[in-house]
Amino acid sequence: MLPDCLSAEGERRCRQLLTRATARLRARPAAAAVLVPLCVVRGVPALLYTLRSSRLSGRHKGDVSFPGGKCDPTDQDVVDTALRETHEELGLAVPEDHVWGILRPLYDQTMSTIVPVLASVGPLDLQSLKPNPEEVEEVFALPLAHLLQEQNQGYTHFCRGGRFGYTMPVFLHGPHRVWGLTAIITEFTLQLLAPGAYQPRLDFPGFQPRD
Repeated sequence: MLPDCLSAEGERRCRQLLTRATARLRARPAAAAVLVPLCVVRGVPALLYTLRSSRLSGRHKGDVSFPGGKCDPTDQDVVDTALRETHEELGLAVPEDHVWGILRPLYDQTMSTIVPVLASVGPLDLQSLKPNPEEVEEVFALPLAHLLQEQNQGYTHFCRGGRFGYTMPVFLHGPHRVWGLTAIITEFTLQLLAPGAYQPRLDFPGFQPRD
């Protein structure tokens, strides 16, 4: 059963759990930061995702992701990066006091550190967003209740040299499949918001998130 994670009590609990990590990681150098936008769409708690433009260069074009990008030398910290990139990509201005904290950082296959920043953006009309067509092809939301349903959860086994390497989560049956690092960040978020309601599907030794 989905708890009322958007209540004042739920927010206080999450902020408290993230306090130490946020203080430790906020100013630590990182390659990139993403915002994990917790929103309410038509009265339903959800997470907001983007579909990266197929016109972008690089291996992640056309992927589902959270808004975010590379840290700029002018950014004050990773929170500043996540908020700036979200505004640039979606035209969504998120006040800093809406940030709940920093989730567990990850590193990708190039060993670059990616920092997820959780924030509540409140009630949201997706039609009011103004995505940058150069970066974002589509914006969509997945209700937390959908993400927590077992039939919408899966996993992918990866092999290296013909042997089992690691397992990563995947979330199914939405407008687009959520996989890769975005699925891992989604998993971290569900574990925080709905403790006990989500069973982790993470098992990838050699590709571990950083503390």
